[in-house]
Amino acid sequence: MLSEFPVKFKDNEIQETPAGNNLLEKGKGAPLEKERREVFNWFVAKSLFLSKLAPLDISPTVSILASSVQSPNLSDWQKLVGLMRYIHSTKGWHLTLSADDLHVIKWYVDAPFAVHPDFKSHTGAVMTMGTGAVQAITRKQKLNCDSSTHAELIGVHDAMSNILWTRLFMEEQGYPIEKNILYQDNKSLILLETNGRSSAGKRSLAINIRYFFVTDQVELGNITIDHMPTDEMWADYMTKLLQGKKFCKF
Repeated sequence: MLSEFPVKFKDNEIQETPAGNNLLEKGKGAPLEKERREVFNWFVAKSLFLSKLAPLDISPTVSILASSVQSPNLSDWQKLVGLMRYIHSTKGWHLTLSADDLHVIKWYVDAPFAVHPDFKSHTGAVMTMGTGAVQAITRKQKLNCDSSTHAELIGVHDAMSNILWTRLFMEEQGYPIEKNILYQDNKSLILLETNGRSSAGKRSLAINIRYFFVTDQVELGNITIDHMPTDEMWADYMTKLLQGKKFCKF
């Protein structure tokens, strides 16, 4: 990718994060001309493939860039150049995975409220069995919601198929899952997911009943839900571009 990209980077040219704080801001500037637009789309597609193989840390940036391929503009191009500079800076890095217990799966799911220009929220999820992320999800939500609790509930529903599939996959490999833990940082949401309608207030009544599918899975014993403080929430990385200490930590 680096050898084919039209912008070349010097050996000492470093970018510490895949994108800046403006990643979620609406693109500005003139639309890209046809040739550069084709390059933009081609390298976003390459980055999407790459982000599924090892450098999961570029996933949030790639997810946002992929939403701009219909009509990319100058600021979108600048974000892509920044991403490629980060890939250049970290091309010697590698993903390290380890498992503390092959019978325990840990999922971290988070969703910041109304962070996109159209006020939609963003789902982020990370799955681990010890060290490193085995799976990562980062995507813009399709529905507008009216509270952070609702946004996080939709986020859990977005990740639920992966959460249940992973358990079935591991058990088919001969590793019965003793704990399939879902970590979240919203205590109101945990009550809603665990108790269903009995913990739903007036503002929750409009939520489509399909989101209480989570409650059914808790009752069936397929998942357990635990609280995780925001500062320890791995999925926070997949919902926004962290900077500084938090970026390094996650």
